[in-house]
Amino acid sequence: MENFWANAVFSVTPTILIGLIFWMVMRSILRADRTERKVYARIEAEERAKLGQPTPETPAP
Repeated sequence: MENFWANAVFSVTPTILIGLIFWMVMRSILRADRTERKVYARIEAEERAKLGQPTPETPAP
């Protein structure tokens, strides 16, 4: 019984560490996707402005 808490901590630690790593990876993937979409939308808006086309947010005249 003297090693109960040590065994409990050592058995839960790998699960917590893997969960944190998974969370960090998913967070970085989602942030990268959000940033990429933002940049792509900005580039697309610039190209539409060069060509004189309306943006999807504004209705065509």
